Amino acid sequence: MTDDNSNPETWRPATQMVRGGTFRSNFEETSEAIFATSGYVYASAEQAEQSFKGEVERYIYSRYANPTVCMFERRMALLEGAKFGMAFGSGMAAMFASLASFVKAGDRVVASRALFGSCLYVVQDLLPKYGVETVLVDGTDLAQWEAALSKPTVAVFLETPSNPCLDIIDVKAVADLTHKAGGRLIVDNVFATPVLQKPLTLGADIVMYSTTKHVDGQGRCMGGALLTNDEEYYTDHLVPWMRHTGPAMSPFNAWTMLKGLETINIRVRQHCANARALADFLEGQAGIVKVLYPELKSHPQHALAMQQMAAGSTMLSFELPGGKAAAFRFLNALNLVDISNNLGDTKSLTTHPATTTHQRLTPEDRAALGIGDGLIRLSVGLEDVEDLKEDLARGLKAANG
Repeated sequence: MTDDNSNPETWRPATQMVRGGTFRSNFEETSEAIFATSGYVYASAEQAEQSFKGEVERYIYSRYANPTVCMFERRMALLEGAKFGMAFGSGMAAMFASLASFVKAGDRVVASRALFGSCLYVVQDLLPKYGVETVLVDGTDLAQWEAALSKPTVAVFLETPSNPCLDIIDVKAVADLTHKAGGRLIVDNVFATPVLQKPLTLGADIVMYSTTKHVDGQGRCMGGALLTNDEEYYTDHLVPWMRHTGPAMSPFNAWTMLKGLETINIRVRQHCANARALADFLEGQAGIVKVLYPELKSHPQHALAMQQMAAGSTMLSFELPGGKAAAFRFLNALNLVDISNNLGDTKSLTTHPATTTHQRLTPEDRAALGIGDGLIRLSVGLEDVEDLKEDLARGLKAANG
């Protein structure tokens, strides 16, 4: 116990999520204020000049920085254990900035093959257009990482658990290899959330989020974030990128995200409890090829998952034997769970990855990633788990009928 609790960095996570990063205006409001302004006024022409020269620290333009957005960035940084945080208008804006802000023609980028479809597009299709060499590896195969990172590499990008098959990658091992190759490791931590996994403590350099998901938690707003302890990366690359390309988060969305962070710890832990219960339920059902959930001992990387995560995730996937037809019968029979490609919501949401999130991949590429036509992805919500079991049983009956 400490007598001085005035430093937010010494607060425990639950306190940081409620109070971290908050500053009050002269009105001394209880809730964080929404500073819905695009610009700011100066007391004099001299002050304006000094502001643009960087001689005084103040708000200039909300594309650069905004008080509400800064509160959100500070709170995210506290949760992640990072010195620096930057908020973006979407998760993909954050993902693209994580690489494009510092990677240049002639550089080499290595990434895990099991990525969200849009992330894979950036790595596989977009970066090569600008002269960047990109290499994809099986993220669960350390030998492939070792081979790919035997050459100088400026950046490595991976997601763990992966979308949608929940593959687990050894972050510490890949971080060590990345640094030996001279690069920075970027981890997409969306499926794990900052509640369950801390990539920076495992050696990652940058952590990326689509805050649209668990941070908002109620399907209201778009957003993204990058967190890092790398001052050079933040100051020399991210700050100019934000100023001059403009992927800023809006003040209203930042305020919504701040409210989401107040309950993220409680929500995510209940999401996980429900997800584990449904994973156990599904493993006991006939007519299912496999259930993919890291906390299950049947998961291929179960031991690793339990080493670097506090629980098994809010997400699970399972495969039906009847391919697309069976998957569609399952989805269309659900009464409670909604068909949606979003995730991390208080409402349970499900999708068919082969025809939605990963539909742009070839059948061969999907097969290599384990995304069969019978695969179902389920984002487990906060409903009563018995109601969810009944709904899934209804879907399974239709799928196997």
